[in-house]
Amino acid sequence: MPWYNGDYPPSYKNQPEALREKAVEIANALLEDGTEEGIAIATGLKKAREYFKDKKQRE
Repeated sequence: MPWYNGDYPPSYKNQPEALREKAVEIANALLEDGTEEGIAIATGLKKAREYFKDKKQRE
């Protein structure tokens, strides 16, 4: 199930908004590629954290 307009997995609830939005973007892309929902949720959050960590290191 793709997530849009503030609809996101419960495990994203306590995440900062920017991180949550990036995680949803990644998870939705994974779903489009046929990844199972549970894996897409976990991977989206992990990759979003990596994205912001890398972004902070570049600055």
